[in-house]
Amino acid sequence: MNNLRKNIFTACALTSCAIAVANENVNIAQNEISNIGEMFENGRMSGEIRSMYAGYNKKQAGENDIYATALGGYLKYELATLKGLSAAAAFSISHDINFATGGEGVKQNPELSSSEGKYTILSEAYLNYSYDSFNFRAGRQLIDTPLADSDDIRMIANTFEAYIATYQVSNFNFIAGNLQKWQGVDKGLDDEWIKTGEDGTWFGGIMYSDGIIEANAWYYNITKLTNAAYFDIALNYEIDSDIFISGAFQYLNEKEISSSGTKADIYGASAEFSAHGLILGAAYNKAEKKANKESFSGFGGGTLFTNMDTMILDEITYNDKAEALVGSIGYEINNLMFMYAYGDFDSNKAHIVEQNIGIEYSLIKDRCSLRAIFVNQKDKENVLKTENDWDRFELMAAYRF
Repeated sequence: MNNLRKNIFTACALTSCAIAVANENVNIAQNEISNIGEMFENGRMSGEIRSMYAGYNKKQAGENDIYATALGGYLKYELATLKGLSAAAAFSISHDINFATGGEGVKQNPELSSSEGKYTILSEAYLNYSYDSFNFRAGRQLIDTPLADSDDIRMIANTFEAYIATYQVSNFNFIAGNLQKWQGVDKGLDDEWIKTGEDGTWFGGIMYSDGIIEANAWYYNITKLTNAAYFDIALNYEIDSDIFISGAFQYLNEKEISSSGTKADIYGASAEFSAHGLILGAAYNKAEKKANKESFSGFGGGTLFTNMDTMILDEITYNDKAEALVGSIGYEINNLMFMYAYGDFDSNKAHIVEQNIGIEYSLIKDRCSLRAIFVNQKDKENVLKTENDWDRFELMAAYRF
């Protein structure tokens, strides 16, 4: 499955899930809103309650196993739209359940609720203006683009302080904006909002989709870090309602700014076949060697086809050429989904293998879900166990309303 880290149970090329900015329309009420009072009267509350256990069995000598169990979620309120104007705000929260969480500082897993065991934040707070096919959003918001994305795979998703304009015409979507700060799981939860580049990030993108061809072209100026260009194209073909095949290619070029140490050329390809609930996938990425430089997958889970639950190619690109090959198989029956993926990440100095095994069950019209993931990572380069030798188990229950 492509982009495993982004959604371990859903097989999709990046081109089909590149952006959720304009498509998350805040126009709640279908009837005409005529005054500010009706904006509140016709507003909508939504959210999710989730609980998660996540633990690591570490195999390196002297390393402690860590685990945590957290309860939290998010609560969002959206105003209805008046003459194109609307607004929304959301709180995200995650607190460790003490009796089911490792203590003494060294046995607690901080990725769910921070090292303090608690995390509460105003994760979204934005103003939105829409006119025909144009949309502008300013403030804290969810976005999903190649080098900045929500990566909602733990308790707290990534969100961004940003100013973003989108415009849709025919089969094209255009987007441009500025990212100032971000918070969330990939940044780490011990700090809240940090900068996206020393002076923020400017970016723009063009997306095309006609149901068969999907293509993206993106540019990012992450100040004092890198100028990045990203391209991908996917071909999708539906043989009948139960049989589907697709293939995709991608390219990421990053140029160094201010001696940041970030510079890369990364190529990728993926293929997928699905029939009667069975899904087979393969993905490949290759990074060219850049002397004393490394790649940067962005603010979030990253865009590469071979990204897995934990391992990404960035981990082994420094001063070296690197390759990753991922194969996956999944099966979906009724509301139950099974998945297995095997990833091999190799360079001259490192060789890491990760396996993901997952199962998810959805019920109550997909509002409620139960999910379990087992991750095994092995360092194949070293005889002795290292920090890359461990098992990880995650169990999550969620209810959306």
